[in-house]
Amino acid sequence: MQYKKTVLDNGLTIITVPQSASVATTVLVMVATGSKYEEKKVNGISHFLEHMCFKGTEKRPTAFDITSELDGLGAVNNAFTSQEWTGYFAKVDKTHGERALDIVSDIYLNPVFDASEIEKEKGVIVEEISMYKDMPQRNIYDNFMELLYGDQPAGWGIAGTKEIVKSLTREEFITYREAHYVPSATTVVIAGGFDEEKMISLSKELFSKMQSKEKGSKLMVKEEQSTPAVNLEYKDSDQAHIMIGYRAFGITDKRRYALDVASAVLGSGMSSRLFQVIRDQMGAAYYVHADADLYTDHGYVSVNVGAELSKTEEVIKAVLVEFTKLANSVVSDEELNKVKNHLAGNLLLGLETSDKMSFYYGVQNILEPELATPEEILSRIKSVTPEQIKRVMQELIKPESLNLAVIGPFKDKEKFQKLLR
Repeated sequence: MQYKKTVLDNGLTIITVPQSASVATTVLVMVATGSKYEEKKVNGISHFLEHMCFKGTEKRPTAFDITSELDGLGAVNNAFTSQEWTGYFAKVDKTHGERALDIVSDIYLNPVFDASEIEKEKGVIVEEISMYKDMPQRNIYDNFMELLYGDQPAGWGIAGTKEIVKSLTREEFITYREAHYVPSATTVVIAGGFDEEKMISLSKELFSKMQSKEKGSKLMVKEEQSTPAVNLEYKDSDQAHIMIGYRAFGITDKRRYALDVASAVLGSGMSSRLFQVIRDQMGAAYYVHADADLYTDHGYVSVNVGAELSKTEEVIKAVLVEFTKLANSVVSDEELNKVKNHLAGNLLLGLETSDKMSFYYGVQNILEPELATPEEILSRIKSVTPEQIKRVMQELIKPESLNLAVIGPFKDKEKFQKLLR
C-alpha cells in the first residue's frame, strides 16, 4: 500500500493514502500528546480538551453546528485520547472528502473553549469516569498501568480523576493546548478515495497558518520493581477479571516483532495456547487473550482473562505455566507458521477500510521514527525465528518484572502474592 508524506514549512506532516477501490474518505488529525504529557494537577486535561474541541469553533459556534453538519454528510466521526496521542476523524462518502477536511481541521485548529460549556462538560466526563469504573473488563487496564508505573504519568488514568476534572479552568485548557497542539507534533492523514493533489493543496491551505513553536515535553517513564507485584480491587462481581504480565520495552526496540509473535502464540485466536488451555480444556473463561502493548519509552506483554470465580487461582497458575513454556522451549515450525499467517491475515483484513488505514499511518507517525508499509511489517513478522521468540521471553520473564491485577470479590491480597512467588 503506497502512501505520500508531505512536510510543511511549519513542521506539520500530511500523509495521503489513496485506495482506488474505496467509496469513502477518512480525514484524521492526530497530535503527539496525551496523558503522559500532563502534570498531576491537570491529569485528564488531554481527554477533556478532546471533548471541548467538539463544543464550538469560531466558524461553527456550537456543538450542534458541528454535529448537524457532520450528520448531514452521513459522516462517521469521533475522537480519541491515549497516553501519547489524541486524534480527531471523520469518515464520509468520498464525494464529501473536502467538506470533511474543512470540518475536522476547524475542530482541531479553532476551538473556542466556552467557559459555560466547560462547566457542563465536567459532568459528562465525571459520568464517563464512573462508567469505566463499572466496566471491570476495561478498568483492569487502568489498574494494571497503575501497578506498573505508580504515581507518574504512565500510571495515571487517561480520563483523570473526578476531583481534578471538576477543578480544571479555561485558562488551563488554553495553556495546555498552546504547549502541545503545535505543527511539528501534528499529523494529518487522508485515506480512501480522493483526489490526492486537491486534498494536499487544501490541507496546506488550512494548516499552513499554524505557527511553528517548541513542543511541550513529557517525563521519561521510570521503571522501578524488585519483586512480583499485585493490585487487587474488591468488586462484588460474578467473574474475576485478571491481567497478568511482565515489563517489556519501547516500540522502537528491535525485539518487538518477536514479542508480537510470542504474544500471538500465547493468546491470539481460538487455537492459541491459552485459549485452548483456559477455555477449551479448563472451561474456566469466556474471554482470554494476550498482547504486547508498547509505547515510546516503555511497554509490557500481558494476558487478560475473565475467569470463573472458583477457578481464579487455577487460571493464574495456567497463565504463568504458558509464559514459562515460551521461555524454556522452542516453538515448532508448524505452530509458528500458523501464528504468522494469523497475524498477517488480521493485519491485512484490518486495513481494508479507510479509517483503519488512516489510524495505521497516523499512530506510526506519532510513535515511530520511520513509517513502514503493511507489506514491510509483514516481512518483519515473517522473519521472526523460534530462537528469537525463546530469547526475548527469557529476557522478559523474570520474577522482578511480574505483575498481576485482579478485580473481583476477593480481599486476601497475600493469597495472590503467593501465587506469583
